[in-house]
Amino acid sequence: MKIVSFDNTEWANDHPLGTILFKHLLSGEPDSPDNFMYILGRQDGDFSMPTHRHNFDQIRLPIRGDMNLGRTGVLHENEIGYFPEGLAYGPQDDPLGDTAPGERLQLVLQFGGASGYGFMSIERRRKARDELAAIGKFAGPFYHWPDGKKDWALSAIWKRAFGSTLKYPRPRYKNVIFIDPSSFNWLPIADAKGVEHKYMGAFSERGVWIEMIRMHPDTVWTSADSRGPRLFTVLDGHGDVQGQPLGYLSALQVEPGETVTLRATQEMSLFLVGLPPVQLPEVESIQYDEDALPEKADVN
Repeated sequence: MKIVSFDNTEWANDHPLGTILFKHLLSGEPDSPDNFMYILGRQDGDFSMPTHRHNFDQIRLPIRGDMNLGRTGVLHENEIGYFPEGLAYGPQDDPLGDTAPGERLQLVLQFGGASGYGFMSIERRRKARDELAAIGKFAGPFYHWPDGKKDWALSAIWKRAFGSTLKYPRPRYKNVIFIDPSSFNWLPIADAKGVEHKYMGAFSERGVWIEMIRMHPDTVWTSADSRGPRLFTVLDGHGDVQGQPLGYLSALQVEPGETVTLRATQEMSLFLVGLPPVQLPEVESIQYDEDALPEKADVN
């Protein structure tokens, strides 16, 4: 079990545009198809990104402020978005407007999808980026080689890190999936008096699932699940886990089969994502592209 308390210091400048800062919470095993990166993102300036896609899955929860996805729509505060691997979204245009820098916050989980292409660790990404910066120049989401050639930055970083072309799986879903937790019912969890959940779905053949948990004051919940690691984040209230305090934006990673005992000292709400292992097919799928940008993407 891993516990990370929220600390509003030491934000990392790991986003290619430099206007989004990262608070790193939890991470998986590098070079594993199950690898993941769980962060809190803070918007410090105007944000603009052309239509693009990734070779990994994402789950996003704006906890302060909305997320503009361009033609895809708007992911509103307290809604949850599932972004399937390989699916293009955008163009994004999110000026701060009247919002103060740092006021917009978003939980972001990026993780290897069912394709098995995995998720590059932030350490490997930083190393490859630094090496490329000594050769050419990064400008926004693009990388410019000395000969004038321009690449999508992540594609250049991937090839530097792994020596191979980045593959983008054909999307399993045709749209980003927007989830409104307020429309789901709280249902009791068996054998856990005063503890309820909202089960909001499972995705792809990997079966990644999303829940909300609500614990009423002075309740205790002992839980185990064999399917895969579970990532909990406290969205409201206080409590403790096996004697260690939990407060706002505390993050908790529980391994498969590990038993955890949570106690609420006041009503506590938690965001939960379950990550079953990736199961690779016997024959790799040929349903993929090697171009970072979809056809007719707005790259201006």
